[in-house]
Amino acid sequence: GHGGSDPGAVAGGVTERALMTALRDIVADKLRAKGLTVRTDGARGINDPLASAIHLIAGSAVALELHTNASTNPAARGVEVISLPAQKLQAQRVARAIAKVLNTQVRGDGGWIDQSQSARGRLGYVARGGMVVEVFFLSNAKDLAAYQAKKWLVAQAIADTLGARA
Repeated sequence: GHGGSDPGAVAGGVTERALMTALRDIVADKLRAKGLTVRTDGARGINDPLASAIHLIAGSAVALELHTNASTNPAARGVEVISLPAQKLQAQRVARAIAKVLNTQVRGDGGWIDQSQSARGRLGYVARGGMVVEVFFLSNAKDLAAYQAKKWLVAQAIADTLGARA
């Protein structure tokens, strides 16, 4: 997700960058425990700028950027994964696994958003074959609390979904 000096969304006294860097580290540990090779865009606790992450896509079986969504509507909620059509099924599996843990909805087409339908427009990370995972809405206080209580389970769900692909 957001790295370098970019905090991403901010709500409830926390930043998207801090939350998703910690989640990335937990997911990476869980995948490594499954015997998988994992490359991250920064050392533990550090998230490099997006330009670094884009270079990790080539040669990867799966490439994820972890983010939180935000909205002016504090009741907005749900999980979505933005990707190219080639990653649709994997994106849906990841979104459903997260939604199950957080007891929330999947957005878009079963959790998948085609990059061409994204409000963000064309994303360089997605255009190169990566998936952008919007784990929950940081702007929703209840969803933030649910995530903080279950982040280890969210990480396990992501790792299990990705590990099943190996």
